[in-house]
Amino acid sequence: MDIKQLIYLCNLERERHFGRAAEASFVSQPTLSMRLKNLERELGLSLINRSNNFAGFTPEGERVLSWAREIVSVYQGLKLEVESLKHGAGGTLRIGVVPQCSISLPVLLKAVSERYSQLDYRVAVLSADQLLEALNSHTVDVGIGYFEPATLRELHFQAEMLADRGVELLYHPYYFPQLAGEASLELVDIARLPLCLAEQTRYFRRYIDSHFRDAGLSLRVVLETTSVFQLLQGVQVGLGCLISPVGHLPERVPGDLQRCRVVIPPMSRQGAVVIAEPGRATPLAQHFFDEVRRWLTG
Repeated sequence: MDIKQLIYLCNLERERHFGRAAEASFVSQPTLSMRLKNLERELGLSLINRSNNFAGFTPEGERVLSWAREIVSVYQGLKLEVESLKHGAGGTLRIGVVPQCSISLPVLLKAVSERYSQLDYRVAVLSADQLLEALNSHTVDVGIGYFEPATLRELHFQAEMLADRGVELLYHPYYFPQLAGEASLELVDIARLPLCLAEQTRYFRRYIDSHFRDAGLSLRVVLETTSVFQLLQGVQVGLGCLISPVGHLPERVPGDLQRCRVVIPPMSRQGAVVIAEPGRATPLAQHFFDEVRRWLTG
């Protein structure tokens, strides 16, 4: 057994496809299949359900995979630690983030880069539930999203909570002049507006929907997408208005867009920046987390 076989196994779990796992591993598909078969032969266990395509892992494979994730995570952490000892903190940090949270990710990354200029980032946009799973399986180093505080404590994650500053409506005053000068809006006022919102599978959208439903109000959603960029474009051209957590968008929004507060109860989950517990987080993740904590509390 060697580390590459375990990396191939983890890549197969992530890609759920032999060809894509081979590409992610920078080897040919026959090489990946041969190395995984050698691992099965060495262990004396069948790890993978095979048909014409990848058909998941056997129960034994799932057990081995849980160990493989841990070993690969430690191995990658060791490589990063060696690089940081030689060259200072640098490398690529894997971040999982929900589409709308209580902090602007680019602003946060820019602040961290002032201290760690050699850090690069690979960002995956996930649902809140996918994010928790990715943190547990070590497929991301850092999670930024909405969590149940009890869950974070139970799983022993390090978490820096984000302040809940409420919810705001973003609009273009040219297309919605009736909103200009409004300091805040009630739900009944927003129900009359065309809206650009995230998909209903996302936690923030479910939170919005539930409060309008409880108030006996319906939403007119003219644009629904997971892309914040597309939502902002919809607002810029006057297609509709965007409901967003305060802090998710930079203070200076594109064009002449304006904001007003939304009167709505707070979320049950709490925004947080999360990494693994001390000793299990990668060195890069720990450096990043410590700097985020210093920046947020400074």
